[in-house]
Amino acid sequence: MSYKGYSDFRSDTVTRPTEEMRKAMYEAEVGDDVLGDDPTVKELEELAAETLGKEAALFVPSGTMGNTIAVKLAAGEGKEIILEEHSHIYNYEAGNVSRIAGSLPRPLPSDHGIIPIEKIEENIHKSLRDHIPETKAIALENTHNYWGGVPIPTDYIKEVSKVAKKHNLHFHLDGARVFNAATALGVDVKEITKHFDSVMFCLSKGLAAPVGSILVGGKEFISEARIIRKYLGGGMRQAGVIAAAGIVSIKVMTKRLDEDHKRAKRLAEGISDIKELQVDLERVKTNFVMIHLKTMSSFEFLEKLKEKKVLALPFNDKLVRFVTHNDIDDNDVSIAIDAIHSVFRI
Repeated sequence: MSYKGYSDFRSDTVTRPTEEMRKAMYEAEVGDDVLGDDPTVKELEELAAETLGKEAALFVPSGTMGNTIAVKLAAGEGKEIILEEHSHIYNYEAGNVSRIAGSLPRPLPSDHGIIPIEKIEENIHKSLRDHIPETKAIALENTHNYWGGVPIPTDYIKEVSKVAKKHNLHFHLDGARVFNAATALGVDVKEITKHFDSVMFCLSKGLAAPVGSILVGGKEFISEARIIRKYLGGGMRQAGVIAAAGIVSIKVMTKRLDEDHKRAKRLAEGISDIKELQVDLERVKTNFVMIHLKTMSSFEFLEKLKEKKVLALPFNDKLVRFVTHNDIDDNDVSIAIDAIHSVFRI
């Protein structure tokens, strides 16, 4: 299902809206959402809240905005939020955790996204408040982008939730790909999200919508979030046109993610015998394949792949990420396997 001749594994953000989405967008009933008059946006928000087991939801232009709003409400100015050191909120959202939310991140090391419970406990600051900013929130990421799309187990999430409740901390999930996590873990998404006070998830990644993310939480939390969305410039007018695609994302596209996971596994297995690179097959749980290069740089490798009409994303000089998605089919996986082999063939 290559696009313009390329098999594009750079990200699941490159997905194009499906025919069903395009039809829904064309037929969408719309109104002015900032005035609360768009029925399709309302339908999307109600569906999202119900699906994730929360009281209310807010449609936002991007996951970055959704997380920024959540951190601003959960921690706030001059207060700390505990994050994993390689988390998306801390590393890949333009510094908004401090720049806009005004919060201070407390990044902690982890084992593939799982911060030791005792490490979280010892970094919760409630005393010496004249000197140390008070801890107000904890955030996890599921699936974890930097660590190769690994799903965070529900048992661990439950333990962190207990810590958050014990210390009266807001517990937020950057769940950009939470439906991938639920699929990989074999659970209903509510089994993950029920432990969190707020959750952000993306419609425009593996769920293939052209635009948008959702922030869910309690009614009061979402009411405040709507105000922040406005002053961040995220108020959209006849947004039902794009919300219609999001409805299809939740109702239809969440049911097919296992296809992407199987293709990622096939890709990883297909190149695992190449001695010039390393793939940890045990870590390929969702739609990510992380390739560690031994003999050439990521940029040289990707240039050679591009010549063969295959695209992927560099994470650093020796690490490359491949992501499967709705616009990648079995033929694209075969093309990528052959292309990667040919790069190292003498």
